[in-house]
Formats: sequence, C-alpha cells, structure tokens
Amino acid sequence: MNMTGAQAVLECLKREGVDVVFGYPGGAVLTLYDELYKSQFPHILTGHEQGAVHAADGYARVTGRPGVCFATSGPGVCNMVTGIATANMDSIPLVIISGQVATPLIGRDSFQEADISGITTPITKHNYLVKDVHELPRVLKEAFYIATTGRPGPVLVDIAKDVFDTPFEFSYPEEVHLRGYCSCPDGHKADVDKAVEALVEARRPVLITGGGIVLSDMAEPLRAVVRQLQIPVVTTLMGKGSVPDDYEGHLGMVGMHGSYAANLAVTRCDLLLAVGVRFDDRVTGDVTQFAPLAKVVHFDIDKVEINKIVHADISVHADLRWSLPLLCDGLKPYGDTLAKQYESWLKDVLNLKASHPFGTRNLDDAISPQRLFEVVQRWTDDETVVVTDVGQHQMWTAQFFNLNEPRRFVTSGGLGTMGYGLPAAMGAKIACPKAKVVLFTGDGSIMMNCQEFATLHKYGIDVKVVVLHNKVLGMVNQWQRMFYKGHCSQSIIADNPDLTAVAASMGVPGEHVCLPDKLDEAVARLFETDGPALLDVSIPPDENVYPMVPGGKGLEQMVLGGEGQ
Repeated sequence: MNMTGAQAVLECLKREGVDVVFGYPGGAVLTLYDELYKSQFPHILTGHEQGAVHAADGYARVTGRPGVCFATSGPGVCNMVTGIATANMDSIPLVIISGQVATPLIGRDSFQEADISGITTPITKHNYLVKDVHELPRVLKEAFYIATTGRPGPVLVDIAKDVFDTPFEFSYPEEVHLRGYCSCPDGHKADVDKAVEALVEARRPVLITGGGIVLSDMAEPLRAVVRQLQIPVVTTLMGKGSVPDDYEGHLGMVGMHGSYAANLAVTRCDLLLAVGVRFDDRVTGDVTQFAPLAKVVHFDIDKVEINKIVHADISVHADLRWSLPLLCDGLKPYGDTLAKQYESWLKDVLNLKASHPFGTRNLDDAISPQRLFEVVQRWTDDETVVVTDVGQHQMWTAQFFNLNEPRRFVTSGGLGTMGYGLPAAMGAKIACPKAKVVLFTGDGSIMMNCQEFATLHKYGIDVKVVVLHNKVLGMVNQWQRMFYKGHCSQSIIADNPDLTAVAASMGVPGEHVCLPDKLDEAVARLFETDGPALLDVSIPPDENVYPMVPGGKGLEQMVLGGEGQ
C-alpha cells in the first residue's frame, strides 16, 4: 500500500484504535493536517498546545487508553513540555506526535527548530526522532506499545517535515520486538507467599493503595482482599477510588494533608501492605519516621521504586495483574480468620477516624469548602468524573468528595500542575460523554488555561466548572501565613478579572455566589444548565487545609487546625 508519511501517521492511529486527537497546527505539520482534513479524522483544536496535552492526559486517565496529541515544531511542542512532565510523573500513557524542521535543516538553528527529543528525554518513557519515512510504522507501533505496557508513560515521536511528504510502501508491523524491554514482568510466587505469611502474623496491618491499582485496572481483586480481611485502608492522592470511600475501614488519604486516623494508623501499624505506591514525599513526610513499627510489604511493577525511598522487608516486583490474583488465592484458605484477628485494631482506628474527621469551619455568613462539596455531591453519581487543578481545592476535593469507583478522580499528583484541570476535564468528557464531569478549581489555577473555555463552547463539551474563589493563591498563601510570618508575597489575587465575564466572553455561561443560603439554588442551576457552565463560589481567604504535616516532620506531627469546628 503506497502512501505518504502523513497518511501513514493517520493509518497507524486507526490501526491502534485511536478515536480522537487533540492538537494545534503549525508549519512543520501542515502536510499532516492536510491529510487530517481529507480523511476527517476526529480532532479537537484546543486554544493552546498545553491544553491539548492535558486533554489527552485526562482522556487517558479515565479510559486507560493512550491519549494522543499533535503539535508543530519549536514553540508548539515546547508548549507541551509541562503536560508531558505531568503525565510522566503520574505514569499516564500518551503518544505525542510533533513535527520537526526538515531533515537538511536539523541542527542549524532553523526557524522554529527545537531539540524536543533532548528536551523531553528526562520526562518521557521513551522518545524518537524520525528522519526516514520507512521507519515510521515501526516507530509508531513501538510508541503505543511502550506507552501502554509495563509502567505506563508518555512517548514522544518527533517527525521531520519532509518525512510527512515522502511516499513509501506502507506496511504496519503486527508485533513489537524491543530488545531488553520487559513489558509485563511476572514475579516470584514465593514473594507473594511471604506477603500472605506477613498478613497472618500481623495484628495491626494497614493497606496503602496507590495509583498503580488504578492504572492496572486491578481495583476489584484488591477490593476482594479488603472484603475478606476487613483491613484498614489508607490511600494516596493517585489511589483515590481504588477502594470505595464509603468502605467503613477507609481512613482517607495519608500524608501531608491526610486524615488524622490515616496518619496515625500508618505510624502505629505493625504491617504496611503497600500496593502500587511509590512513597512520594507528600505521603511519607520525614521518611525516617514513616511507619517506624511496621514490616513493609511492597507490590510494584517498577523495580526502581522498591527500596528507593522506603525499605521493603518483603517486595513483590511484578505486574499487579499477575500478583494481586495470587494474593487473593493465597488468602482464601484463611476465610474470615484474619478479619477476626484484626478486629480490635480496626475498632481502634475507627475510633481515631470518628474523633478527628476532615472538616472546615462552620460559617454563618460565608460558604465553607466542606459545605460546597456536600451540596455538589448530591448532584453526582458513581459514574461522575471529578477533576481538579492544584492547591487547596485539590486537597479539599480529595478529603470531602466521596468516590467509589476507580478512574473517576483526575488530578495532577506528582508534578502538581496548576492549569491542568480545565483541559483535562475536557478530555475526560470527550472520553466519557455520558458521564457527568465536574471540575473543581481555584481562582489562581483557572486563569492558567482559561482559553479552553472557548474550546468547551466550540465543541459543546459539557463540563461543569466550580471555582473555589478566595482571592489568594490558596496553598501558597496558607504556607506564607503559617510559616513565613504572614508575609503574603505575591499570593493575593484580589484584582483577578471577573471569572463569570471571562467564561461568558468565550461562550460559557457563569454565575457568582457568595451567600450560604444561595448556594443550593446556584448549584442546582449549574447542573440544570445545558452544556458547559461555571459557578464561581466565594470562600474565605483565610480558610486552611487541615490536617497538615509541616515539611520535614513525621506523619504523627500533624497540625490539626479547626477540624469539626
């Protein structure tokens, strides 16, 4: 089959089952976009390249399929660097296809030239520079395979402009052969047996669930373990939804803004069963004080993560799709014996949970974040996708918004990217058109990619946007007030534009609410609006996220603040 490089790119996408691409055209990809025009391949034109890569990321997180985005050379794909790093930190499968200057011009500081392969080497799982059209089918086949197998991640394919124009005999490989690449490692059953033995010996175990459970679609086997053992569960930010929030023994998020019960349970447990967790510093606090009494059992697909931060007494290095079913099988002979063994421990941690629940101040004349989440929750169901930006609102969402299914919580965890939320919500809605998609964002974050309101309007993408508007860069301001003598340097943004006017100027209707007795009706109008809409909610500028573990402290050294007041 004879075709050009540009035609081959689109044919490869079809062979890989790609149903939509997010992107922005430019000089180096004009031939590709011309073929896109001819074939009518589904494409979402975002307002900015960063919006395209975040949208592809949101699409990938809720589907498990790779998100795909296009950009031109130089400034085009450089605008995607933040989004590529975001996906890389959270192990999200993306295939980024960028144009490069023509082969004879590479390395000559040509117009709109950038060494994007070099720039992104530290923040991609792998990348390619294609200068020979005959390599294109193999490279794209490998790109999708690498992005989606093993520990997922972003793969960038940079294609010289002349490659798009060059005709060749197209043949798409059926298999991938990558020397030295092990995509789905099976571990040693003996290690799983050791994990079972450790659970049998334990009296105060805690299960910590991470994003690996969501990425591997292994929530159900893990839930089977939880149902049998009735083990206390804590979650990382990325693991939210892997175990239902309404499970009685779910103690909430662990770490810097984790719950009182979760942090103390990890500190006091005698066994920490960590599944798909990389022990980020926001989870551990002072690592020398993390789970000091516990034997640590660590299940992870990536050998690099084992013993990198927290020493594992028992490690199961394998794909969770292999190891978790074995763990389930190994525990079955014990029936409910272990649940009875852990019964008094579970009672102790549930008392901790009851004594210090998550909470924000009860306010008569202002809307509290907790009340806002409670009202919005009434309009959602288990299929609702909740997306956040980064900051205080992100932590409050994790604390207050109950989710019972995986792939329904979309947030930037490792990189903490402000501006992520709006385009990611857009990608999530395109991926799940029948689900409600709600974005919680702040008045700082929303300004960073607010141009995507125009994309929502243009394509009729029904995302409900809730802004927690406190006129400050919330988390920065909280740290400044607590640890920098109240020096609120450049964190007050009271002069931000009217967000309802910003959204309306791009075709998205908005409403502002500041009084508690008006909140219920305003939220109702938000969800009853056809298509995308915004609700701008005033909250107090001095509201803090609690608990809080100060930097460098152990998990038990929480600042509890005003919980339950």
